Amino acid sequence: MLDLTLIALLAAGFGFIVWAVDRKHHKYGLLLPACAGAAAALLTWIITVAAGLGYAPGLTWVPWIASLAVGIAASIAIAVVLGRSRTRHDTRQLTALLRR
Repeated sequence: MLDLTLIALLAAGFGFIVWAVDRKHHKYGLLLPACAGAAAALLTWIITVAAGLGYAPGLTWVPWIASLAVGIAASIAIAVVLGRSRTRHDTRQLTALLRR
Protein backbone atom coordinates (compact mmCIF):
# COMPACT_ATOMS: atom_id res chain seq x y z
CA MET A 1 0.00 0.00 0.00
CA LEU A 2 2.90 2.34 0.70
CA ASP A 3 4.18 1.71 -2.82
CA LEU A 4 0.94 2.92 -4.40
CA THR A 5 0.90 6.00 -2.18
CA LEU A 6 4.44 6.95 -3.15
CA ILE A 7 3.79 6.37 -6.84
CA ALA A 8 0.64 8.52 -6.67
CA LEU A 9 2.44 11.35 -4.89
CA LEU A 10 5.45 11.28 -7.22
CA ALA A 11 3.31 11.18 -10.36
CA ALA A 12 1.09 13.99 -9.08
CA GLY A 13 4.18 16.02 -8.23
CA PHE A 14 5.51 15.60 -11.76
CA GLY A 15 2.07 16.58 -13.05
CA PHE A 16 2.22 19.82 -11.06
CA ILE A 17 5.68 20.50 -12.51
CA VAL A 18 4.36 19.91 -16.04
CA TRP A 19 1.51 22.34 -15.35
CA ALA A 20 3.91 24.98 -14.02
CA VAL A 21 6.28 24.70 -16.99
CA ASP A 22 3.54 24.82 -19.64
CA ARG A 23 3.04 28.28 -21.13
CA LYS A 24 -0.64 27.64 -21.80
CA HIS A 25 -1.49 26.43 -18.31
CA HIS A 26 -4.07 29.16 -17.88
CA LYS A 27 -6.27 27.29 -20.39
CA TYR A 28 -6.94 24.29 -18.14
CA GLY A 29 -7.02 23.52 -14.45
CA LEU A 30 -4.16 22.97 -12.06
CA LEU A 31 -5.17 19.46 -11.05
CA LEU A 32 -5.78 18.03 -14.52
CA PRO A 33 -2.20 17.02 -15.46
CA ALA A 34 -1.48 15.91 -11.90
CA CYS A 35 -4.56 13.69 -11.67
CA ALA A 36 -4.09 12.27 -15.16
CA GLY A 37 -0.48 11.42 -14.40
CA ALA A 38 -1.33 9.86 -11.05
CA ALA A 39 -4.17 7.79 -12.53
CA ALA A 40 -2.00 6.54 -15.39
CA ALA A 41 0.86 5.73 -13.01
CA LEU A 42 -1.38 3.81 -10.62
CA LEU A 43 -2.98 1.86 -13.44
CA THR A 44 0.45 0.99 -14.80
CA TRP A 45 1.59 -0.09 -11.34
CA ILE A 46 -1.41 -2.37 -10.94
CA ILE A 47 -0.90 -3.92 -14.38
CA THR A 48 2.84 -4.54 -13.90
CA VAL A 49 2.37 -6.04 -10.43
CA ALA A 50 -0.51 -8.21 -11.65
CA ALA A 51 1.72 -9.41 -14.49
CA GLY A 52 4.18 -10.67 -11.88
CA LEU A 53 6.92 -8.10 -12.38
CA GLY A 54 6.57 -6.44 -8.99
CA TYR A 55 8.00 -9.00 -6.65
CA ALA A 56 10.14 -11.17 -8.92
CA PRO A 57 13.82 -11.21 -8.02
CA GLY A 58 15.70 -8.75 -10.19
CA LEU A 59 12.54 -7.14 -11.59
CA THR A 60 11.28 -5.14 -8.61
CA TRP A 61 12.31 -1.89 -10.29
CA VAL A 62 10.05 -2.39 -13.35
CA PRO A 63 6.77 -1.20 -11.76
CA TRP A 64 8.48 1.88 -10.32
CA ILE A 65 10.17 3.03 -13.50
CA ALA A 66 7.31 2.07 -15.81
CA SER A 67 4.71 3.75 -13.59
CA LEU A 68 6.62 7.00 -13.31
CA ALA A 69 7.44 7.06 -17.03
CA VAL A 70 3.80 6.49 -18.01
CA GLY A 71 2.60 9.04 -15.42
CA ILE A 72 4.95 11.73 -16.69
CA ALA A 73 4.07 10.95 -20.31
CA ALA A 74 0.34 11.17 -19.51
CA SER A 75 0.80 14.53 -17.78
CA ILE A 76 2.75 15.93 -20.72
CA ALA A 77 0.31 14.53 -23.26
CA ILE A 78 -2.76 15.96 -21.56
CA ALA A 79 -1.08 19.36 -21.19
CA VAL A 80 -0.06 19.48 -24.85
CA VAL A 81 -3.38 18.25 -26.21
CA LEU A 82 -5.55 20.44 -23.99
CA GLY A 83 -3.34 23.49 -24.44
CA ARG A 84 -3.69 23.28 -28.21
CA SER A 85 -7.36 22.40 -28.37
CA ARG A 86 -8.46 24.93 -25.74
CA THR A 87 -6.47 27.72 -27.43
CA ARG A 88 -8.03 26.85 -30.79
CA HIS A 89 -11.51 26.67 -29.27
CA ASP A 90 -11.12 29.94 -27.35
CA THR A 91 -9.81 31.73 -30.45
CA ARG A 92 -12.74 30.43 -32.50
CA GLN A 93 -15.23 31.58 -29.84
CA LEU A 94 -13.63 35.01 -29.51
CA THR A 95 -13.61 35.49 -33.26
CA ALA A 96 -17.29 34.56 -33.44
CA LEU A 97 -18.12 37.04 -30.69
CA LEU A 98 -16.16 39.84 -32.33
CA ARG A 99 -17.85 39.30 -35.70
CA ARG A 100 -21.31 39.90 -34.24
